[in-house]
Amino acid sequence: MAEEYTVKVGTRRSALALAQTNLVIAALSKAAGPNVKFEVHSMATMGDRDKTTPLPSLGKGLWTSELEAKLVNKEVDVIVHSLKDMPTSLPEGCVLGAVTQREDARDVVVFPKGQKGKYKTLKELQEGSVVGTSSVRRAAQLKRSYKGLVFRDVRGNIDTRLAKVDDEEGGYDAIILAAAGLLRLGYDERIGQFLESSTEGGGLLHAVGQGALGLEIREGDERIERLIQAAVDKDTMVAAFAERSVMRTLEGGCSVPIGVETKWIEEEGEKKLRLKVTVVSLDGKKAVDGERTEKIESLEEAEALGKSLAEKLAGEGAQEILDAINKIRDSAPGALKVSDA
Repeated sequence: MAEEYTVKVGTRRSALALAQTNLVIAALSKAAGPNVKFEVHSMATMGDRDKTTPLPSLGKGLWTSELEAKLVNKEVDVIVHSLKDMPTSLPEGCVLGAVTQREDARDVVVFPKGQKGKYKTLKELQEGSVVGTSSVRRAAQLKRSYKGLVFRDVRGNIDTRLAKVDDEEGGYDAIILAAAGLLRLGYDERIGQFLESSTEGGGLLHAVGQGALGLEIREGDERIERLIQAAVDKDTMVAAFAERSVMRTLEGGCSVPIGVETKWIEEEGEKKLRLKVTVVSLDGKKAVDGERTEKIESLEEAEALGKSLAEKLAGEGAQEILDAINKIRDSAPGALKVSDA
């Protein structure tokens, strides 16, 4: 008879995080069978509790470090993260053991409910329109293409942000969110426009790891490592390792304007990974872009691809852009903002 045991799963205490965790548990339960039980251990992290400090100024680990402390202390066995929130350098003894199949990685525009039909794309917004986002990556890239728009910080979970854009007194003409969160929570109908590199009017590259879930475990925990393989999607994991290598090489965190886009394509009869990267200054006036397509068959090759392209961009001015941003962040608490609007 197979051994019975309980797996303690750590996650953030939000509707989206819990929904994502339940998706992972469902996949693992199906593969593991009835002898393995799962317990969800949720908590509010620093990023959840601090509602006033601009997200870009909170630095790395704002969604993950407290959960990782529980993992190290063996209070939980595995953590389910939104991969885009995971720093590329993990605490000693912790590893990224699995990456799940990606939901739509693109960012999207959400317009106020009362304005349904009035606007369908960002380029239709009038000069001076206010766009809400807590991401300097999104704001910087969009300032590059949509010079007449005003960007203002918007915080809170998905329900809170939707309520803010729908509020006639809220002052937002649109907000930018990740498609994955809206789709996982059943808010498909709120998506007004998908944004990607080829978007008419101005493209937007998504965050590193966006749309995927990362399962973090203790290094050497072979039982849990075997268990979580049921959740692995190889194509997503390889692409994510390439993306994370870009960020690691440029020493960026989740609150810096590094955008990526990965896609598996057929080229010359072979399956290859196309990686696009952009680094943009906060005002959108300076940008460094790069693209590379290679045949990738392992995580090591994926990391090499990301590192090589990142080093090329660093030498072309990307590092100067990021150094200037980090100088602003280090100057004072709250100095790094999406906008002064």
